[in-house]
Amino acid sequence: MKTVIADKIASIAQHRGLKRKLQVSAEILCEEGVLLAVRILNSKSSYNTLELTSGRMAKVSRGDIIVGALGHRKALFGYSGHLPEQLNPGDTIQVLNIGGVLGICDSVNANFGQPFDAEVLGTVLEFPYLGERIGVPARVGVDKLNMSASINTQDVPIVVLAGTSMDSGKTAAASAIISRLRHCGCTVDAFKATGVSLRRDILAMEDAGARNTAIFTDFGVVTTTEENGPPVTRMMLTQLAAEKPDVIVFELGDGLLGAYGVEAILKDAGIREAITCLVLCANDPVAAWGGVKLLRDEFSLAPDVVTGPATDNLVGTNLITDRLGIPAFNAITHGVELGDTVAEIVNLKGDLNGKSV
Repeated sequence: MKTVIADKIASIAQHRGLKRKLQVSAEILCEEGVLLAVRILNSKSSYNTLELTSGRMAKVSRGDIIVGALGHRKALFGYSGHLPEQLNPGDTIQVLNIGGVLGICDSVNANFGQPFDAEVLGTVLEFPYLGERIGVPARVGVDKLNMSASINTQDVPIVVLAGTSMDSGKTAAASAIISRLRHCGCTVDAFKATGVSLRRDILAMEDAGARNTAIFTDFGVVTTTEENGPPVTRMMLTQLAAEKPDVIVFELGDGLLGAYGVEAILKDAGIREAITCLVLCANDPVAAWGGVKLLRDEFSLAPDVVTGPATDNLVGTNLITDRLGIPAFNAITHGVELGDTVAEIVNLKGDLNGKSV
C-alpha cells in the first residue's frame, strides 16, 4: 500500500467521495468497476478532457494522475476496448472515454487520434471498517444491481427516447421535453439507461428541470450490455416511480442496433408494456424510415413522434410526416411543440392548460 496524489478524479467515481490523497494497492482485481489510479503517459490535442465528479470537463496532460474505473467499451463513434485479464503496477492501459473508463483499446476512431496511454499505479482503496486500517478495493456505484429486479412504475407515464445511432439528438430532445413539461408545472424525473459511464447527459436533464435523475453507473454498471441493461432499467424505473413524479423521461444511449443492450431492453416485456410514449431520434429521413420499420418489425413498437437531425429543416420534417405518417419536430427550433405533443400522448395535456409557459 502506498500514497498517491490524484490530479483529477473522473465522474465514474462520483459516489465514492474520494479525496486527492489516496491509498493504492499493488494487488489489482481485473473486474469491471474497480477504481484505479493511473499516470497519463502522452499528450493529445483532441478528445483530451476528463469529466470530473463535479461535472466539469478538465483538460488532461501528460504526467497527470487520474482516477478511473476498469471497464469495456464498444462504441460506434469512439474508442472500443476490453477489460484486461491481468494487471500489475507499471502496466500500460488506455483511457477509453471522457468519463474515466480504463481498459485495453482495440479500435481507434480516426477523428479522435490515439487514446491516452496510462501507467497503472494501483487499485484505489477504501477503508470501511471504523478504527481499522483494512483497505478494500473501491468500486463505482452506490446501489447494488439486482439482476432479477422486477418493475413497478405505479402507473406513472413513461417517455422513452431511442435513436438510430449515437449522436442522433436524444439528449437534446429529452432536455427539450423535460423543459417544456417543467414550464407547464409537471414534476419530471429522468435517467439514462444504456451506454458507457458519463454523467453529462443526465446533468443536461437536470439543467432542463428534471427533479431526480439516475444513470446505470449508480448501480455499479460501467458499460451496459444485453445482460445488465434490462435489470438496471427496471430498477431505475421502479426507484424513480416511487418518488411519484408526473412523468418519467429516459434515454436509451447508443442506437437501436448496438452492443449496449438497447435491443434487450426493448424486448423486455415489462419495460415495453410500461412505455407510454416512444420518441425516435434519427439522423436523416432514411434512418427515420429504417428506425420505424425496425421498431415495428423487431419489437412490435410504433414511434409516436420523430425528432433529431433529420428534422433540422422543413425538407426532412415534411418527408418524415408525409412518408411515415408520424409527427416530426426539431427539438432545438420547435421544442415547445415537441413537448406539447408528448404531453398530449401521455395524457398530461389537461395538466398544461392554464399553466404558465
